[in-house]
Amino acid sequence: METNKRLTIAIDGYSSCGKSTFAKAIAAKLGYIFIDSGAMYRAATLYFIRKGLTNNGLADRNEIVKRIDEVNVSFIKNSATGQNYTILNGENVEREIREAPVSGNVSAVSKIPEVREKMVMLQRSIGRNGGIVMDGRDIGTVVFPGADIKIFMTASPEIRARRRYLELVEKNMEADMKAVMKNITDRDRIDESRSVSPLRKADDAIVLDNSNLTPEQQMEWFMKIYSEMINES
Repeated sequence: METNKRLTIAIDGYSSCGKSTFAKAIAAKLGYIFIDSGAMYRAATLYFIRKGLTNNGLADRNEIVKRIDEVNVSFIKNSATGQNYTILNGENVEREIREAPVSGNVSAVSKIPEVREKMVMLQRSIGRNGGIVMDGRDIGTVVFPGADIKIFMTASPEIRARRRYLELVEKNMEADMKAVMKNITDRDRIDESRSVSPLRKADDAIVLDNSNLTPEQQMEWFMKIYSEMINES
C-alpha cells in the first residue's frame, strides 16, 4: 500500500514492547524503509574494529572522535524480499554487523556522544524525504521531532518480562523469570533517568498499550491512524 505522500513515522517506548517488530511490519505494509538505529551503531563499530580502534569492549575514544566523519551508513531495500540491508561506506555489511566481534564492542562505541551525534545526523538525512519508519527511545523527541506520526509503545512490566522470558526460552538460552523482571524494571529506570535523551513520550505522540493486543490488532490500530493522516493531507 503506497500513496504519493510518504510519511515519517517515529515509534518510541519501553523495552520488550515489540517496537522493532512493529516498525518493520509497518515499513513492509507501506513499502517504506525501516531505519534500524541499532544496525547503524553496529556498522560504525565494525568500521572502527577494522581500523583497530576498538577491541575487547574497549574503544579509543579520541581516535574514534577524530575519524567519525569517515563513517557513512545507509540502507537499501531488496524489492524482491522486502528486506533492508545495512550499507557501510558503499559495502553491504548486514551479515558481518550481526557477528560476535561487533556485538562485543558496540556498547563501547555507541556510548561516545560524538558517535551518537553522527548517527542522528545520518538518520535525519535518510529520513529527509519521508517514507521511513524508525523505532527507539528518543525518535519522536530528538531524532525526528517533526515526524508525521509518533507512537509511544508501552505494556505492563509483567507482560514485557513474560515476553522476554519466552523469547529467551525459545532461543534455548538460560532464563529466570525473576531475573528477567528485574532486568526490565532496571532498564526502565535507567532509560527514564539517563542524562542524555531520556525516555519520555513526545507531547503529540499517540500511546499504544499493547499488553493485550495481537500483532494483527496492532496493525489494524495503526492503519486507522495512517488512513486518517493520509485523508487529511
